[in-house]
Amino acid sequence: MEPIIKTENLTIRFGGHTAVSKVNFEMPAKQLKSIIGPNGAGKTTFFNLLSGELKATEGDVYFKGENITSMSSVARARLGLGRSFQITNVFPNLTVLENVRLAVQSKEKIRYQMYRHFTHYKKLLEESQRLIGVVLLQGKEHAIASQLSHGEKRKLEIAMLLALDTEVLLLDEPTAGMSLEEVPAILDVIKAIKQTGDKTILLIEHKMDMILDLSDSIMVLFNGKLLADGSPEEIMNNETVQNAYLGGLYDENLAES
Repeated sequence: MEPIIKTENLTIRFGGHTAVSKVNFEMPAKQLKSIIGPNGAGKTTFFNLLSGELKATEGDVYFKGENITSMSSVARARLGLGRSFQITNVFPNLTVLENVRLAVQSKEKIRYQMYRHFTHYKKLLEESQRLIGVVLLQGKEHAIASQLSHGEKRKLEIAMLLALDTEVLLLDEPTAGMSLEEVPAILDVIKAIKQTGDKTILLIEHKMDMILDLSDSIMVLFNGKLLADGSPEEIMNNETVQNAYLGGLYDENLAES
């Protein structure tokens, strides 16, 4: 089966520093893969290359068999690649319902009409309410986004990605900055999306218990290079991965021999 996302020798350099180096990667459709690695491993930079926020120095990115390397982030989003960031990205002065409705409206390409109230668009409202339920924000429809907790803003951001009919969700540390009490709720949202069986999820996360619970497979980056890619069990038992995490003792020359 053709992978939904594929990279070939994907590389980006900033001056003399190579942040991502010749990464060959395949993402099976409708699975959840986590990306792990020490700080500075190149995880977020790799995400930025997939989403089009950064342009590769070398190599290619494919989506459903199509080379999208030269496409902008907006064009990639229209194809079905949706990206969340470590910092939440919502309209703070609008309600939860308004945020989601605008995303649904954008997908349906319905322009604003001054003399027609939004309640005339029944299907938009129904879809917005459905998505609010998916991310477990029922009862918060009329809350102003700026007044939500950090965890609730994360849920809202995911609802907005889903509203764009995103096939692939690129979630960059969805639990970053959350209290311990908020983390299980986000875990439930990601599980619910995964259980629908029609989304592909690529996740950057540091919480290993969460990764092991959610992931079909795990990819490990180290110093910008792909160190390992396999099942959670394979990754946890990989001696090279263990060395990389325990003080960065990974020997590139040994691994290539």
